[in-house]
Amino acid sequence: MLELNIPEFEGPIAQRGIGIIAPFDLALERELWRWAPLEVSLHLARTPYEPVPVSLEMAELVSERRHLMAATRDVLHVEPEVVAYLCTSGSFIKGLEYERTLCDAICEAGAQHAITTSGALVEAIEHLELSRLSVITPYDAPLTERLHAFLNEAGTEVVRSDHLGLGGGIWKVNYRTIAERIIAADDPRSEAIFVSCTNLPTYDVIAPLEQELGKPVLTANQLTIWACLGRMKLPMTGPGKWLRNVF
Repeated sequence: MLELNIPEFEGPIAQRGIGIIAPFDLALERELWRWAPLEVSLHLARTPYEPVPVSLEMAELVSERRHLMAATRDVLHVEPEVVAYLCTSGSFIKGLEYERTLCDAICEAGAQHAITTSGALVEAIEHLELSRLSVITPYDAPLTERLHAFLNEAGTEVVRSDHLGLGGGIWKVNYRTIAERIIAADDPRSEAIFVSCTNLPTYDVIAPLEQELGKPVLTANQLTIWACLGRMKLPMTGPGKWLRNVF
């Protein structure tokens, strides 16, 4: 007869959850899981499909309060401790005040705590006392300019910026291209580099580029998950040494 009093049968370890509200086109679930400690589970809900390219229009459509509230309710049954709106453009598109209304909407729908990607960026900027950034985005120029406006509103100057001009397939951009763009966007005046978009893969380029450039390389998925872990009082995992004590 099988003996059950062995350590393997004492598990699983207690699970703690993060609710993730993702735009319909997110393709980087695997990268998100790399940021999560073993005991943390990610529970994903998506905004409704919209037949538009990545653009100002799409950012506005995927950031409607009613969509975020509906998605929050979809994940509440599994008891997440925090719910994150995992979208940079959707959370910066209408400025700081609108970002706060998105958090309010998520909490109004029943979440204990709410995070947005752009809100996490602002937290990092404030804690690291950053006043000048370089910025990389996969977007077109008009959407990238909205990010500049959001950062300016947060008291941060964009000293150099680059954008890829992509209307889709952002998750297919390779690490070499991303690293080359980050290095090219670095500037002696910039105190950190922000890489926008939760659909742009960045996990493995952060540590080597931080070592090479000697400054923080902040990325969308990193900031979002770390802000969630901070609310949960859990240790940060993954690359990003300047952020260790931020959240």
